[in-house]
Amino acid sequence: MAVVPQKMRRERSMFSSSDDTAMMKQIQATHAPDGRGREFSVKPLLHIVEDIFLRSTPALGMTSIVQQQGAHQAQLDELEEKALQNGFHETIEMLSYTINKISCEMSCKCSGGGDAHATTLAIFNLVSNYSWDEKVVLALAGFAVNYGEFWLVAQLYLTNPLAKAVALLKQLPDIIERADNLNPKFEELTTLIKAVMDVARCIFEFKELPSQYITPDTPEMLTATAHIPTAVYWTIRSVVACASQVMGLIGMGHEYIASTTEAWELSSLAHKVNNIHSHLMKQLTLCFQHIDEKRHIEAFQTLVSLFEAFHIDNMKILKALIYAKDDQLPLFDGSTKKRASLDVLRRRSVLLLISDLEISHEELSMLQQMYSEAREQPGRPESQYEVVWLPVVDRSSPWSETKQKLFEDFQRIMPWYSVHHPSLLDVAVIRYIKEVWHFNKRPLLVVLDPQGRVVNPNAIHMMWIWGSLAFPFTSLKEEALWKEETWQIELLADSIDPLILYWIDQGKYICLYGGEDIEWIRKFTVTAKDVASRAGITLEMLYVGTSNPREKVRKNNSIITTEKLSHVLPDLT
Repeated sequence: MAVVPQKMRRERSMFSSSDDTAMMKQIQATHAPDGRGREFSVKPLLHIVEDIFLRSTPALGMTSIVQQQGAHQAQLDELEEKALQNGFHETIEMLSYTINKISCEMSCKCSGGGDAHATTLAIFNLVSNYSWDEKVVLALAGFAVNYGEFWLVAQLYLTNPLAKAVALLKQLPDIIERADNLNPKFEELTTLIKAVMDVARCIFEFKELPSQYITPDTPEMLTATAHIPTAVYWTIRSVVACASQVMGLIGMGHEYIASTTEAWELSSLAHKVNNIHSHLMKQLTLCFQHIDEKRHIEAFQTLVSLFEAFHIDNMKILKALIYAKDDQLPLFDGSTKKRASLDVLRRRSVLLLISDLEISHEELSMLQQMYSEAREQPGRPESQYEVVWLPVVDRSSPWSETKQKLFEDFQRIMPWYSVHHPSLLDVAVIRYIKEVWHFNKRPLLVVLDPQGRVVNPNAIHMMWIWGSLAFPFTSLKEEALWKEETWQIELLADSIDPLILYWIDQGKYICLYGGEDIEWIRKFTVTAKDVASRAGITLEMLYVGTSNPREKVRKNNSIITTEKLSHVLPDLT
């Protein structure tokens, strides 16, 4: 029977090897949680363990060790404060006995080079009453005591008489003298400890997932739950390996020689634990996606309900649309170029200009003109509204410097308010804008009254026709304005060219035409003039381009003027 190469065996799935299956039956048999976890908060203990490993990072150069002494006091004060805030002292009183037993288990069994699996199993028996995440943190805490004590003596060896005496008994001076030879070993240790901590944090994150959005029977959570026991086993098994390496240093003096087998064991475990971490992180990402979907659905339904309810002012609606938190100013004031709070919009009519980052400069110019006219007459009721730009961007593509510059360019020229950054619009808000207000590329001008009610889902055409006279931009106002209008060319052309009003006074026929095809324009203008001549009427023609003027329209204007085909607009906007 062919022998499977070691590399291929190591690269097999972390959660399906036959060896793991056999070991996990033993581990599962030790698992008998009794609900103690309701009183045990993992977080503060995990913080302390992290801090021990961080401060125990091998400083093998003796000068470096001495230099570190003065910098530690402020950090220690900060650690003490953090421990008090997290209720660490209450937690440690309850757990100190278990942690010390684990520490002793590692000290005794790892010193003699005992069987790693047997030691790991013994630790699982010590923590049988705890949940999986608690088992990991308790095992890490037990190892952190031994590891921290080892490095504490090493770091204080030159400056503290007590540390020097203990170091002599442990023969640490010999180890420190041969620090350069042991560097690779300590690097492997540090790599494995980091891998173990990554897995521990990941397991803790699963425990912290909000139960209102993801339950234990959710498929993503079921898969993770099935993998966690194996992850816990290999995490604690790795901790045992680290403890064996550290215990092996103590008391060996010059006799100690770091073996290739030991280095391979640490490296192999680090590879395995890193693979486990990668797998768990993928599953955690799926859980986060599930939670986000649930949150977005909830936020969307909240928006729907808010717009159906009555409010005394518009603040609930605006906070739901723009930014619900109070930790920053969500608006940018185009007039002062400073950040602003939503309070500036309280009980005001608010026109939400909704667009992507491709809004045309012509449309923007028209809005700017109307907005400026309203602000020049502050006493009129038409000026009692504010415009807020809500830029809707595609979240599926990453935010780039190009997009940021384009956004800032628009923001800079807009005299009204805008959101400080597009990210302040929640995904649920964008969904609402698209599904309920039917935004699809073309700009919208959604009008909210002072109570936050939608009085017009798109008033942009009212702005084009009547400008600020359309205030407060309601459907009733629009109906009243149309009743006052007479369908004549003045309504269509307004004051886009002073010649039009002159032609009307002269009783001339007027033809407004557009298009981009210059050959068609030549044929059309020649034919129209010929027909007018034969009919004996005075005809004036005005080329108005297209709804979105482009460079081709500018060229057509030049040709039409040069060839005297007709009149053209003095301003393309």
